[in-house]
Amino acid sequence: MKLSYVFMMGALTVFINGCERVEFKNSDAPAQVNDESKSNEIKKVYTTPKIETNTLITDYDFVTPRDIITRAHKATGGLTWARPNSLALGGYAVFYKDGKTHRHESHKMWRVYAARKTDARQVAGKVRIYSVKNGEAVINISYDGITTYTDKGAQPKTDADKGWSENFGFGVIRHALGDGYRLERLPDDLIDGKSAYMIKVFDPAGGETKFGIAQKDYKILKVGFDTARGWHERIYSDFYSNPNESWVQPGRVRLYYNGTKSNEVIWERYAINQDLPDCLFVLPQAEDCGG
Repeated sequence: MKLSYVFMMGALTVFINGCERVEFKNSDAPAQVNDESKSNEIKKVYTTPKIETNTLITDYDFVTPRDIITRAHKATGGLTWARPNSLALGGYAVFYKDGKTHRHESHKMWRVYAARKTDARQVAGKVRIYSVKNGEAVINISYDGITTYTDKGAQPKTDADKGWSENFGFGVIRHALGDGYRLERLPDDLIDGKSAYMIKVFDPAGGETKFGIAQKDYKILKVGFDTARGWHERIYSDFYSNPNESWVQPGRVRLYYNGTKSNEVIWERYAINQDLPDCLFVLPQAEDCGG
């Protein structure tokens, strides 16, 4: 393809095969319509995008990492959020696999929290995930604090450790102000168009977890950490609270591995600090444990 370039004051005009002309102008003026004698020409005008970066240029000394984490704790629910006893979540999920989209019409999770979280790669407390697609349970896995279970029963510990290793990096922020933790400011960023502080948390066991925290209201928008499956990130949005509760729950969670979205969960309801029976976390379930 033959190109000829013609330079003019304030503009660059490019003729391609003598039939298409593109002008790059440093102007907000609208494109001019060609006259009938040049109706075979297409003229486009591009202007420089206006991007506001002031909120991404912050004084690291003025807002310290500890300040940011402290305000995030307060904005997310204070001590109730930082030291919960249990959490039950219900909603639905969308999974992406092999070029197809799979909707799970019911997706639930139950957590019983341990007193202390020391390692982003370590399971703490108890957890169960139960997900239903087309009326069938396609995910049913639990951890009772010692053993991992599936519908087939208890799993070997080595397999269990590997299976859970990528799930619980978020909880480290609840203890990030405690002894043995170190905080570091990273370059600020935009997350879903919201200006965010980026913080790295070093836990006592040597794990590193990155968090994105909104500059405006200090909600936790993002978490990222290494897993057995690669670099894992979660993006949180659509926050809400139950009436008369300080707990702030993200209604939408998007999960990524190595930059590719794996699935997202819509949490339509939550309950905190309920009594969750031990039998809920032992599979196959021998009795009706509720939930």
